[in-house]
Amino acid sequence: MKNSVDPLPQCSVDYAFQRIGGKYKGRILWHLYAGTCRYGELRKNILGVTHKMLTQALRELEKDGLISRQAFVELPPRVEYSLTASGYELIPFIQLLSDWARKQMASQGIPTMHKPIQSLSYCAPEKKVMEHQESVSVFAS
Repeated sequence: MKNSVDPLPQCSVDYAFQRIGGKYKGRILWHLYAGTCRYGELRKNILGVTHKMLTQALRELEKDGLISRQAFVELPPRVEYSLTASGYELIPFIQLLSDWARKQMASQGIPTMHKPIQSLSYCAPEKKVMEHQESVSVFAS
């Protein structure tokens, strides 16, 4: 018989930020909210990310079940990333963090960054977030 050890209790806030914390994970999730992307698109559109850091963040997000990776057997090789249902559930919370940050930045005179993605603002796909909030009842009691 195999000895099993129950996991130790963990703070839910720590657990959440371990999944989405870091410099690039939130931006990757936010970018994938606009739709499925290939690695090169993510690399081009997520400013300041290195190949190593993007690859590491994508692997961690996939391991945590927040994004899915689909590899196509063709030449040249093609890999696409998209949000999972669990990843979509985070979008309203990322929107709340974004709104909070914009207010803080405005009060301190820090300009916000905007980059167009398929007719959406990179840092503000409010329309899609609102549609998703209506379709997924994340805030239900």
